[in-house]
Amino acid sequence: MEQPTDHSYLATDHVGKLMRKYAIPCIISLLVGALYNIVDQIFIANAAYLGSLGNAANTVVFPLTVIALAIAVMIGDGCCAYVSLSLGKNRPDDARASIGNAIVLSVLSGVGLCILYIVFQDQIIALFGGTVNEETFHYSKEYFFYISLGIPFYMFGQAINPIIRADGSPKFAMVSTLAGAVANIILDPIMIFGCQWGMMGAAVATVIGQLITAILSIWYLFHTKCVKLSKNSFRLKPAIIAPTLSLGLCSFLSQISLVAAMAAINNMIRKYSAMDPIFGQTQYAQIPMAVVGIVMKFFQIVISIVVGMAAGCIPIVGYNMGAGLRHRVKKLFSLLLIAEASVGAIALVIVELFPGQLIAIFGAANESLYYTEFAIKAFRIYLCMMVFACVNKAAFIFLQAMGKAFASTLLSMIREIIFGVGLALLLPLFFGLDGVLYSMPLADILTLIASLIVIMMTYKQLSSARKPDIVQRAG
Repeated sequence: MEQPTDHSYLATDHVGKLMRKYAIPCIISLLVGALYNIVDQIFIANAAYLGSLGNAANTVVFPLTVIALAIAVMIGDGCCAYVSLSLGKNRPDDARASIGNAIVLSVLSGVGLCILYIVFQDQIIALFGGTVNEETFHYSKEYFFYISLGIPFYMFGQAINPIIRADGSPKFAMVSTLAGAVANIILDPIMIFGCQWGMMGAAVATVIGQLITAILSIWYLFHTKCVKLSKNSFRLKPAIIAPTLSLGLCSFLSQISLVAAMAAINNMIRKYSAMDPIFGQTQYAQIPMAVVGIVMKFFQIVISIVVGMAAGCIPIVGYNMGAGLRHRVKKLFSLLLIAEASVGAIALVIVELFPGQLIAIFGAANESLYYTEFAIKAFRIYLCMMVFACVNKAAFIFLQAMGKAFASTLLSMIREIIFGVGLALLLPLFFGLDGVLYSMPLADILTLIASLIVIMMTYKQLSSARKPDIVQRAG
């Protein structure tokens, strides 16, 4: 049986150095992944013949891509954590089986979701608020159809990306995602402005980028560094699949519960916009949905950095937990929480001081004054507790990396379902359209209370573990 010598540095190198090595490529990968939808929305917003109607359609379809992402990251992040734990325990056969099974699951689930989306597209679009007006529904259908065709490529690339990081190649994981995003950025203006293909052009550019990432991921699987695959690796084994998916369950729930929250928010926006004296008018009906979608996209950029830092730590945490080096895990946890809070603070300053400049990127010059005014208010209210949101997200993912799937899942469910969906449905009853904006900061405040309790318990557990009698090159 082979020894995990290629990963032994995870137990000896300074945790700060390891965090930078793994987190930076992961952050870039996730940021690039987030840019797919954001870049589409920027070009759509600045195309005069699409504008806020196209933006609203993009907002409707966005949660449906997150569903695909949720399944993909459950498979990929779960496999990444399982592989790291297996290598730390010197079980390379389990690591190989986990990767092979994850590949098969990502392909099957991608094809299945693609078929489901195409067959039930009208009902799905209506469920996510696409009936706010006739034009938004039309643009949503056009965009959604072509995005659905790319779902298998998107899911495969997103699932394999963390597996590539677990194999010790975070830079290749970054490059494969970056290549697809660059292609999307180049093709978007050509297809939207040059070819005048509208929503179809934006979607096709996205799918081509996703295909490029998937092709590069396939190439890597034939050139893995540490975990060499064989035909036997691809035989589905329930004993491997169950723990792999359980470790990725938090990633799945954090994404899928976000979908539930977005569905609730979109429908509350549609309902209460109709009651508003301004947005109840047909020509302005799509503005609140378009604006909230834009605010969510900025938040997605911040969360991509936050999740990237935390997810980049998964191989380090998993290996050291498997090796019993809990004092290193504790030190890494402290560094991560400080870094995440700092990111949230910087983002908070940006949204509070420069909301007008942010909304200008998304075509405000082509819209009415009501568009800009509502956008400024949305940025400042909806994202005012981003520091808390960043700390919460870091805690969820770090617990997952430690193998604490239940605690991680519970916190994620509390944030996204109980508070995220519940408050989005409740607050508009008292505050109307503004209640939708108040729902997110209040959810983050309440979740932080639960997160702090779990964080303190985790510190106590890691501190009580005796430091192993081994020589460390660095802390």
